[in-house]
Amino acid sequence: MKIVLIGIQGAGKSTQGNLLSEKLKIPYLSTGHIFRELAKEKTKIGRYIKEVMNAGYLIPDKKTVAIVDEYLKRQEYKNGYIIDGFPRTIAQAEFFKDGADKVIYLKVSDGEALKRLSFRNGDNGVREDETPSAIAKRIELFHKLTKPVFDYYRKKGILIEIDGERAIEEIHEDILTKLGK
Repeated sequence: MKIVLIGIQGAGKSTQGNLLSEKLKIPYLSTGHIFRELAKEKTKIGRYIKEVMNAGYLIPDKKTVAIVDEYLKRQEYKNGYIIDGFPRTIAQAEFFKDGADKVIYLKVSDGEALKRLSFRNGDNGVREDETPSAIAKRIELFHKLTKPVFDYYRKKGILIEIDGERAIEEIHEDILTKLGK
């Protein structure tokens, strides 16, 4: 099974992705994690990704698609995966047309996302890509670029909308129920 998790930054995608991976025995992949790892590298692409992310912008479609496509060719993803942070634009979704059996949209308000991010950052320090200006830019881009992706998947009949403003366990059970698991 190929599952895509979509939601605003702080919606709980990685929390649910890890829980689903454990429950369904499918590997979990986060594009945010991939990009943060690449940004640590002292390479041209690493420096570029770090600059783009720290400013709150999205990595351009062409680069994102190439990186994700390369990862998904790995043996561990041959029989399915759970991915979050991709696709974030219509162009990415169109490229990824056969990449999802189900798309789970974790619906969380901007206010709730900001609250969660400030709590998360209070625990272990602020990541360079989670400064207030970067977060504000990412929220703006989410509404502008990612929301149209929901309609794309809704029309394909594979979008599952989940109220993401509940307890982690409730959200997890709701997802499993809607996946028929």
